[in-house]
Amino acid sequence: MDRILQIAESYLVVSDKARDAAAVLISKFITRPDVKQKKMADFLDWTLSTLSKSSFQTMEGTVIMDGMLQALAQVFKHGTRESCLPYASIVLQCLDNCKLSESNHTLLRKLGVKLVQRLGLTFLKPRLAKWRYQRGCRSLSANLRLSSQDEEKQSPHILASENDEDYDVPEEVENVIEQLLVGLKDKDTVVRWSAAKGIGRMTGRLPKELADDVVGSVLDCFSFQETDNAWHGGCLALAELGRRGLLLPSRLTDVVPVILKALTYDEKRGACSVGSNVRDAACYVCWAFARAYEPEEMKPFVNKISSALVIVTVFDRDVNCRRAASAAFQENVGRQGTFPHGIDILTTADYFAVGNRSNCFLNISVNIADFAEYTQSMIDHLIKMKINHWDGIIRGLSTKALHNLTPQAPEYITTIVFPQLLPLAVCTDLHTRHGAILACAEITYALYKLAAVKNRPVTDYLDQKSLEGLKQIHQQLYDRQLYRGLGGELMRQSVCTLIKNLSLSKMPFQGDPIIGNWQWLINDSLKNLHLISSTSRQHIKEAAVSALATLCNEYYLNHQGEVDPVLQDELMMNYISELQNTEEMIRCGFSLALGSLPGFFLKGKLKLVLDGLKAVTHISPKYVSFAEARRDALKAIAKICQTVGVKSEASENDVICKENVSQIYETLLDCMNDYTTDSRGDVGAWVREAAMTGLMELTILLTRNHPELIEANVCKQIMCCLAQQSSEKIDRFRAHAGSIFLSLLYFDSPPVPHIPYREELEKIFPRSQFSILNWNAPSQAFPCITQLLALPAYRYHVLLGLAVSVGGLTESTVRYSTQSLFEYMKKIQNDIQAMDSFSETLIQVFEDNLLNDRVSVPLLKMLDQMLANGCFDIFTTEENHPFSLKLLSLCKEEIRKSKDIQKLRSGIAVFCGMIQFPGDVRKKVLFQLFLLLCHPFPIIRKTTASQVYEMVLTYSDIVDPAILDEVMTILSDTAWDTELHFVRGQRNYLCDLLQVPKPQLVSKIPTH
Repeated sequence: MDRILQIAESYLVVSDKARDAAAVLISKFITRPDVKQKKMADFLDWTLSTLSKSSFQTMEGTVIMDGMLQALAQVFKHGTRESCLPYASIVLQCLDNCKLSESNHTLLRKLGVKLVQRLGLTFLKPRLAKWRYQRGCRSLSANLRLSSQDEEKQSPHILASENDEDYDVPEEVENVIEQLLVGLKDKDTVVRWSAAKGIGRMTGRLPKELADDVVGSVLDCFSFQETDNAWHGGCLALAELGRRGLLLPSRLTDVVPVILKALTYDEKRGACSVGSNVRDAACYVCWAFARAYEPEEMKPFVNKISSALVIVTVFDRDVNCRRAASAAFQENVGRQGTFPHGIDILTTADYFAVGNRSNCFLNISVNIADFAEYTQSMIDHLIKMKINHWDGIIRGLSTKALHNLTPQAPEYITTIVFPQLLPLAVCTDLHTRHGAILACAEITYALYKLAAVKNRPVTDYLDQKSLEGLKQIHQQLYDRQLYRGLGGELMRQSVCTLIKNLSLSKMPFQGDPIIGNWQWLINDSLKNLHLISSTSRQHIKEAAVSALATLCNEYYLNHQGEVDPVLQDELMMNYISELQNTEEMIRCGFSLALGSLPGFFLKGKLKLVLDGLKAVTHISPKYVSFAEARRDALKAIAKICQTVGVKSEASENDVICKENVSQIYETLLDCMNDYTTDSRGDVGAWVREAAMTGLMELTILLTRNHPELIEANVCKQIMCCLAQQSSEKIDRFRAHAGSIFLSLLYFDSPPVPHIPYREELEKIFPRSQFSILNWNAPSQAFPCITQLLALPAYRYHVLLGLAVSVGGLTESTVRYSTQSLFEYMKKIQNDIQAMDSFSETLIQVFEDNLLNDRVSVPLLKMLDQMLANGCFDIFTTEENHPFSLKLLSLCKEEIRKSKDIQKLRSGIAVFCGMIQFPGDVRKKVLFQLFLLLCHPFPIIRKTTASQVYEMVLTYSDIVDPAILDEVMTILSDTAWDTELHFVRGQRNYLCDLLQVPKPQLVSKIPTH
């Protein structure tokens, strides 16, 4: 007995899982009838003295206290009441002295709460309270089987508490319950959960009056002075009490309003909020109540609870709360059967459907709002709780939801909601102001759509006061200088959205000064884009541009269907002059603004606008990094082409015609060669992407209307540029180019004219593959695109793209592009004519991109791989083949005076590969390699020596067998990274051995 106890006690103070096992062992052992008489008192004495000596301030003390508390909790769980009761008061006293609630250690506080409730249960006799509420049959299947005769037997009844006066409640119980109530407000969920279970267990053994006092104390957790922790603990406790039948129906009138508040509890803290756990727990309460009470008891509260649960299901920010509410709603529909349209709502808003937040706000909410019981409460919730939410995404979704819900209750929206929103749109709180302005915009547009269905104006819904209120929003914000500072970013964005929606709603503001004020805001926002934070910049730019387009469409046309020439001149001159601004963002904004203008605004000014935008796309040394401006200018050009349309014989100031089409194509094709890079990477790719999209849109527009305007050489350039982009290394842009290439190839109404090698292309890319070919995957894209090397028109551009991919860094791109290239080379290996034309194109690519590191460095890597793979074996049969001589001179030129280690290493590898070409070229190659053996950079000398060593091993015929060993020894044993004068001697000795002329030192003549 002693030995077992001794071992168990020694493991109670260790820090691993053995401690938990020791606690269970002791509780089972010490509570045995034969052991407890002899050992229980001593063990408890040892435990309490150890507890009182330990402190939770130290790590060691925490571990010891943890073991003691676990042991005590297990003993009071497994021991009988008679054996534990004599010691309960002393243990409680000792526990009070430990002051565990002040500890920072969650586990200690949890064990403290657990032990306190076990002590409390020891003080009270184990009995079922006769006063508790009993629902009767709890099984769902049995519920469904109940016949009407059985219903009377199964009806709930509250048993009279006849023996209440027999209850003897010790004074320690009050202390226990007080500690549990404090535990409900703890900062950690596990402690609160343990306390809630304790409250439930204790209340079940108390007399009715005392139990009611406990419920009252739990309800005190829900005052607005309390923290979210107290609300969460209170919800857990109410759910426990409800589950156990200890919350009598008479108390529901107090409890339900509290739960409804908890379901939408959201307290702002700094930049975010707390309360998702409270809402989750409130859903749990609703779930528990559905199982606990008969439908008759819940009937008075059904409408409020169902509306609240629906609101959480569709409008909560957190997915776990939406799913909890959906589950609680489902439980209520199944158990209570009184929720209006329960089954219909459940099928719409099930566990999986509510997983997507946008779907909840924009689609599910509309389906549920079809049921009149829920419509008004949903709209009210959005106005009171969501349009002022701290999260901008929620505010945006809420206003869109209001737009979708407006058709369900237009009268309520116009008479009740709209008058509430207008003051909020100019209030002091930023988030409320932002949400309210967006809500006004969305609701107005929704009302306009409703009126348009009946061929009526929007003023049928909105009275003069509302129109004035909408008109005043901008002026009041301007007067209070609310467009400035950080809040100004949100205001600009929201008011631009308001302008757009009011214009779309055809508000009767023609000739009103407010139009000029709105125009000022749009212009000012575009002029100050560079001062706006990078996160908001894009949103404001898009909002201002779309507002401008709708404003011009609605308010700048006179009765003759023309624009005021003075206004047109002023706006055009202003916008075109801003295209040359020194700030990139201002160029972006005004480019897109010009692109968004309606056709009547561009009439007579088209040449001026296109020239201005063309200037933006031009790369100048000063503005080389303005890639975003060039991208947006190209987008604007493409948009303008769509807006003004095409006429073959017309003025170039009005439409796209034969005078200006070649200039537009030239601009777009020039931008296909934009490979600008900066600290953000290949920013030119954005420009190329916009250029590709523009080329496709313009070509399809011309093909549909005037295909004769597309020249053969232009079409060839387009297809070649797209083929080049389709073989490059960035997956996203390769996919974009590839899909456009196939779109033009297979455009059928009518077909695009002058596509080179159309029939061959249709064989390489069968029409059936059009939708399934994944250009993003190198394994699918490169085998197809390399086949274009066989078509002379495409060969140059595809080879240029492939060079960048084969010599790139991405493992998958390199592998599949190399594999595809080698497969093509294998096919033409023995065709001297095909090899000659291929090698000529390769040399041409090298020549055109000499000293252009973007192409030349990967090209050297590609050449190295091709030489190593024997792609040019057919040329090695002829001495001094022109290809080898030309390649050598280009490689020499490329690495001359270079300090780029990567380029030099690739150059060395190419020289070593070229040793396979016989004749004078071999001597010249060796001379270049021996030059590099004395390169100023030690790393290059070492690399050259090791590569030459491998080269001599591979091509043993280049060295006389008599001197082979000596050459290999010098190459391998010399320390090539030591002093240059020593290395030079070794190198010269090698030159003598191999009969290669020694490189001469050039003395630098000082310049006077």
